[in-house]
Amino acid sequence: MTIGNLVTLKTDPANTRAAEDGHCLRLQQVNLYYGDFHAVKDVSLDIGARSITAIIGPSGCGKSSMLRLFNRMNDLIPSARVEGLVEFDGVDIYQSGIDVVELRKRVGMVFQKPNPFPMSIYDNVAFGPRRHGIRNKRILDEIVEKSLIQAAIWDEVKDKLGQSGLSISGGQQQRLCIARVLAVEPEVILMDEPCSALDPIATLKIEDLMRILSTNYTIVIVTHNMQQAARVSDMTAFLMVGEDRAGMLVEYAHTNEIFTNPKNKKTEDYITGRFG
Repeated sequence: MTIGNLVTLKTDPANTRAAEDGHCLRLQQVNLYYGDFHAVKDVSLDIGARSITAIIGPSGCGKSSMLRLFNRMNDLIPSARVEGLVEFDGVDIYQSGIDVVELRKRVGMVFQKPNPFPMSIYDNVAFGPRRHGIRNKRILDEIVEKSLIQAAIWDEVKDKLGQSGLSISGGQQQRLCIARVLAVEPEVILMDEPCSALDPIATLKIEDLMRILSTNYTIVIVTHNMQQAARVSDMTAFLMVGEDRAGMLVEYAHTNEIFTNPKNKKTEDYITGRFG
């Protein structure tokens, strides 16, 4: 069974919940371990399609570890072990036989530090489509242009597509990395503190881009910047470290509710700066 069988699987009533209730990603009683270390503990939440969900919390509470559950990036750590249910479009992505390459095509990731490949701007964006078998120059040209337009950087780089992706500014590099993700037509974009290395102007451009992209893509962003979470997200999940040092979900609600009327005192203490 591969992730490519999603259309077939969703005809099975057991796998239609995501389609019926508008949820794209789901965690149910998920625990993540790195060896003996319990990194994420008993987390359950549903993430809606075509929306922005922010994950906030103090350093070391498991935000990035939780984000990496959604495209199995934690698999790259030999000691990692996952318990519980992680679903994408109603499919358990940790079941045996899942095509992880296909999964990561459909659930793309943008990292904290811009990481263009040491190749031209054009080749950075064309890299994914080429890996997936597209060789036709005309089609690649169309994909590169469309992706750079979607990433709001086309006008800035259209006359220098042959230049190195490392030659442009940090903010432009991050948007290039977003274009690289978009080029393989994902459904979900995971962003792990994508603005932490950027200046305020570049940060606002990325935030504006996220709002535009959320009309067509599901976005999950880890951010240490609570103002950013309040500005861009529809839903916010607040994590903190429990007494056993495991990351736990304290509260998950509409962003306006989290920041104006949190239900949990720990959430209120965090967003008002009493700890963290």
